[in-house]
Amino acid sequence: MIRIFDIIISLVGICILFPLLLLIYIIGLIDNGEPLFWQERIGKNKKGFKLVKFRTMKKNTASVATHLVYQDSVTSLGNVLRKTKLDELPQLWNVLKGEMSLVGPRPGLFNQTELTFNRQKLDIYRVRPGITGLAQINNIDMSTPEKISKMDADMIANLNLVMYLKLIGLTFLGKGQGDSITKK
Repeated sequence: MIRIFDIIISLVGICILFPLLLLIYIIGLIDNGEPLFWQERIGKNKKGFKLVKFRTMKKNTASVATHLVYQDSVTSLGNVLRKTKLDELPQLWNVLKGEMSLVGPRPGLFNQTELTFNRQKLDIYRVRPGITGLAQINNIDMSTPEKISKMDADMIANLNLVMYLKLIGLTFLGKGQGDSITKK
């Protein structure tokens, strides 16, 4: 049932938001020449997939967890996109393709070994990763691998259609701040 909602909501979202997506893409072309950013992430059953987002950081920024990146790596457009969460919109494509769900644990990077270990112990990889989830709306980011893994496990154990819709609604209303960035 949730997969059906994923498909419907992401398809409708892409169609309705297409003018905004196109505008951000064009501004991104002008701002940094490469408005989209692809990164290998860990998906369901620990299978890798290419997550797509609007680029918020300079092109030469290391491919590491966001909490390990310095604030000066974020572009001026990136600051706006991150604050409004608009950088996440291209992930609707990942949802349509079945690589992600709208709600689930945020997909980690393969080099986040402590996070991967904690998630493996709690069998988090049995579900699709998500654009948003319980940890995200509670401002728990990947800098606390054990804490986020436990919250993800709790969410998975209790996820139903009502919770799914509530988490999407809270995210849409601006709850949660996203991953922190290191200040210099």
